[in-house]
Amino acid sequence: MRLLIKNAQVVLPDVIERVSVVIDGAQIADIDPASQLSVHDVVDATGLHLMPGVIDDQVHFREPGLTHKEDLATASRACAKGGVTTFLEMPNTVPATITQARLEEKLALAASKSLVNYGFYIGATPDNLDELRHAHRTPGIKIFIGSSTGDLLVDEQEALERIFAETTLPITAHCEDETTVRANAAQLAGTNDVADHSRIRDHKAALIATRRAIDLAHRHRHRFHVLHVSTGAETELLADHRGLITGEACPHHLLFNTDDYARLGTLVQMNPSIKTAADSEQLWQALLDGRLQVVATDHAPHTLEEKRKPYPASPSGVPAVENSLALMLNEVHNGRCTLQQVAHWMCDAPARVWDIVGKGRIAVGYDADLVLVDLERTAEVLNENQITKCGWSPWHGMRLTGWPVRTWVMGHEVFRDGQFHDDIRGREVRFDHARGGYWATS
Repeated sequence: MRLLIKNAQVVLPDVIERVSVVIDGAQIADIDPASQLSVHDVVDATGLHLMPGVIDDQVHFREPGLTHKEDLATASRACAKGGVTTFLEMPNTVPATITQARLEEKLALAASKSLVNYGFYIGATPDNLDELRHAHRTPGIKIFIGSSTGDLLVDEQEALERIFAETTLPITAHCEDETTVRANAAQLAGTNDVADHSRIRDHKAALIATRRAIDLAHRHRHRFHVLHVSTGAETELLADHRGLITGEACPHHLLFNTDDYARLGTLVQMNPSIKTAADSEQLWQALLDGRLQVVATDHAPHTLEEKRKPYPASPSGVPAVENSLALMLNEVHNGRCTLQQVAHWMCDAPARVWDIVGKGRIAVGYDADLVLVDLERTAEVLNENQITKCGWSPWHGMRLTGWPVRTWVMGHEVFRDGQFHDDIRGREVRFDHARGGYWATS
């Protein structure tokens, strides 16, 4: 089955051009093809832009164990709506993904439920080093250097040293220093002011843990990716990457700050916490100058009933996966960044960081994971329109200009103007970790 998408402004690796793209089966077969090429179907994309599908390398889709908040079916539909064609999911489900067997159970679940492509991290514990040594079919190892649930907190230096020294997969981490967080919490014991969340999980907690992890990566020459960087100070550490270190920002840290607690309360409570307006500006600058490479969501849904509990009973985390691309396209509209930069941060860079085969670019031979966007379309984010099972967004009521309108996964259309093709299934992502990651890939 051949499909021609014609007359779009296509976001290619080095330029945006008005060309046509041929999809043959699951792959991109030609770009700007000869007019006589035979196809089965034609999409006239005049006035629209064609991007690579978004790769969200940090999501929490809650299955198994917490499916009243989200599950792979609802989350992958939200991905399709938002132009996300591939997700990499974190291990803190119930039970946690800390063995190869549990990883493969998740892969089987996704094969039966997910509209989009999928991969799953394996989680580190103080006691599962042998599993981490032999793990495969995974983007890498996730460490919680700071508060987490269950057995996933790894805070002892000896355990961290062994993980960095004795494993080969890329490592990523949630970086907040547990000792600092606990000391701050003790000083603010009894508070019910959610703004204190950013005083408990403060700049110092983030900076100490990130510095600690980067030191481990440098000494052991181990590839390391810093998740959800929240402070300007951390971005300074990331300038010295040594061919090993990459980092990312999330829309909530880019677009919210501590002033938003007064308006949104616990709805913007997250870990790491939101920081100051100055930190947000420094994160933007770090993206623009290359110290941060990736934009990902940390999609972490909770029900509104849970989120509206008085602090500190309220859980941390926000849903974002179906609005992240639109939020960034709105920033293109506002002149803060370019469409090519968004495609790099959300598509190409995560593919390079995690050694994903055949994804992240519109190029011949790459997988046909594509999203058609209308940069002129303006619409409001509304809770009642959210596909995520939790049914709300912290950006409720915000008008955004620039929206995804059609999404293809491996050559199959999965979303078009509010309608889903629920019979489609994404595929397990393939990783080639011999490639060497972001800094080794052109």
